[in-house]
Amino acid sequence: MSKLTHLDEFGQARMVEVGGKEFTRREAVARGEVTMRAETLDMILAGKVPKGEVFGVARVAGIMAAKKTPDLIPLCHPLALTGVDVHFRPDRERSRVEIEAKARTTGQTGVEMEALTAVSAAALAIYDMCKAADREMVIGAVRLVRKSGGKSGVFQREGEEDWPEL
Repeated sequence: MSKLTHLDEFGQARMVEVGGKEFTRREAVARGEVTMRAETLDMILAGKVPKGEVFGVARVAGIMAAKKTPDLIPLCHPLALTGVDVHFRPDRERSRVEIEAKARTTGQTGVEMEALTAVSAAALAIYDMCKAADREMVIGAVRLVRKSGGKSGVFQREGEEDWPEL
């Protein structure tokens, strides 16, 4: 098992020192989903949600959350993000919306937390936009799919295919 870098020799939480690391191009992709009633998904896709255009609001929520990650997650380094993309893939068969966030930077530490935070906030925004119609929605399966850059190289979650470029 790897040593937990956010703990010092006494087991106390600390922010990892990254000053000696090289600047590299880094990217992380995260995914999650919101499962809902079929009627709720139909409302979203037809643009009939009274609060407004669900995917547009959720996309902005995800991007904003990625930018605020160090304010939300203790011990996260503030990063100069060079890009954040949030995409949605409706799945009528399973009555859900799949969410993918891609975060990028050139820096000394990775952007996994920013991608995961973007997915989580986008899912919460979908819930908020649709909760009047469907309080039984379930947010789930938030996970890191891929990361690249830095000393540890590339991580690719097994069984996750790339989404077509939208």
